[in-house]
Amino acid sequence: MTETHRPRVKYVIGPDGSPLTIADLPPASTKRWVIRRKAEVVAAVRGGLLSLEEACSRYALTVDEFLSWQMSIDQHGLAGLRTTRLQQYRM
Repeated sequence: MTETHRPRVKYVIGPDGSPLTIADLPPASTKRWVIRRKAEVVAAVRGGLLSLEEACSRYALTVDEFLSWQMSIDQHGLAGLRTTRLQQYRM
């Protein structure tokens, strides 16, 4: 069985509507995950700028952690990425 790879794109549209390139992504050493940074990584994976595996490796994330960010955006928009709101949204 062969894997099909999407061609790498040069940029995607970021959460604020502006173009987002690899150079614009948060540094690999990021420890403090504010809403904007989480949303940029999700947009990069969704748009094909990074694969899920590349994002998890680059940022030392688990797949579950990344998928929780993605689900929070889908269900509650960017506000769903607030760590102070997690309890409220998960109820």
